[in-house]
Formats: sequence, C-alpha cells, structure tokens
Amino acid sequence: MDFLLAPPIAFVLYIPLVLLIVGLGRVLAGASRPTAMKTSVYGSGEASPTFPAAPGYRPFFLIAFFFAVVHLGMLVLGIGSLPTPAAAYIVGLLLALAALILG
Repeated sequence: MDFLLAPPIAFVLYIPLVLLIVGLGRVLAGASRPTAMKTSVYGSGEASPTFPAAPGYRPFFLIAFFFAVVHLGMLVLGIGSLPTPAAAYIVGLLLALAALILG
C-alpha cells in the first residue's frame, strides 16, 4: 500500500476525487440566479476611491530589511555559541535594527 503515497500515483488518484467533490458541491449549491448585486464589484461597503493608490516600495523594503536583519541575525546567533564576540555581534545587530527603524 506504500505505492499509493508516491507523488505520481497520488496525483492520478486525487484528481478524480477532487472532481467528485467539486461536482457534489455544485449539486448542493443549486441553480444560480444572477442579480445586479451579485455581478457588481465588491468594495467592502465603501465608495470606491477616485485616485489611484500607489505608495511605492520604500515602506515594503524597510520592513523587508528589518525582518531580514532579525532573522539572519538570530540564525547566526542560534547556530553558534554565546562567547564574548557574540555580544559585539548583538550590539551591531541592535544598531542595524535601530537604523532601520529610525530611517
């Protein structure tokens, strides 16, 4: 029975199973009746903005660099032991984070 767990065989077996579940869902859903409300664009109950929202990538890169420094710093500290040079590394890490936070 372990051969059923092989990816190609599992893929071939799961496709009919998924199609069966989709067909059952369509039967249970019933017939659709299109209305103006169903075909309109959903705006979360608010009026659509009249200007395009394009803030740029600067906030994204600031957050991305912050998480990169935190994750890579913790990875380096987690792999090694905690001797005296690690304290200097932690201070450098905190200075880099402060520079990122303060801009």
